[in-house]
Amino acid sequence: MFDNIVGNKKIIESLISSIKNKKTSHSYLFIGPEGIGKKEIAQEFAKTLLEVNRTNNPDIIFIETEGNVIKINQIREMQLKVQEKPILAKKKVYIINDADKMTVEAQNCLLKTLEEPPEFVTIILIGINENDFLSTIKSRCMIIKFEQIKDEEMKQFLYENYKIENVTKEMLQIFQGSIAKAIELKDKRESYEKINKLIENLEKVDLIETTNEAEVLYKSKEEIQKLLEYINVKLLEIAKTNHKFANCISIVEETKKRLKQNCNYDMCIDNMLWNMWREVN
Repeated sequence: MFDNIVGNKKIIESLISSIKNKKTSHSYLFIGPEGIGKKEIAQEFAKTLLEVNRTNNPDIIFIETEGNVIKINQIREMQLKVQEKPILAKKKVYIINDADKMTVEAQNCLLKTLEEPPEFVTIILIGINENDFLSTIKSRCMIIKFEQIKDEEMKQFLYENYKIENVTKEMLQIFQGSIAKAIELKDKRESYEKINKLIENLEKVDLIETTNEAEVLYKSKEEIQKLLEYINVKLLEIAKTNHKFANCISIVEETKKRLKQNCNYDMCIDNMLWNMWREVN
């Protein structure tokens, strides 16, 4: 259990200790940044609590968003089932993922279950923003706050699992301690390296060559916002020693806005490159 989890070791140790000492809570609120393993830890905690080895156990029940929210009817359905005894284990666990996307009505409905849960039920709410939960919900849960995964843990994970080396500090900034974002690196590594070359050559080559080197941007419409985010991280780092690159950051931000407004894609990239090139030359 927990063997493949990266980071938040103290939380894992605390959860395991609570099971060993029979001091678990009936309801938990797992709070922390996106993609740091909260759901995975909740799954492993549930398996350890139920003394089972697989997540697809009928006594581990997941509630996920429907249309980007968790609706009151989903919580009502849970309430109908929550009194039923476990099927295979002595306990059962409800994991509500993205619980901060519950509607206010759904949260108020959930209060009834949190106030008087059956002895054999444990409820785990998972969310990013603690402020999105009603104070009455929070007061009935044990709140566990997760931390971003440390850079060294991230690098070690990427090397051991994907043989990825030479992870730059710009990449680590983009990951923001999120293991999910780090895993994306295996598919974006080549794009990041091309962007590094593009930015580093910006004041060394002419405008035509700059445009030619930006082919990766023209071909990455689906993930352009993430790549532009990476460009700004790279620019910010270079601007610490070369102030000419500082003004390029606002040019990229303007491009991000224009693209969100559905302006012509190629023209947006053209204008961004031309303006950045003029800024540093």
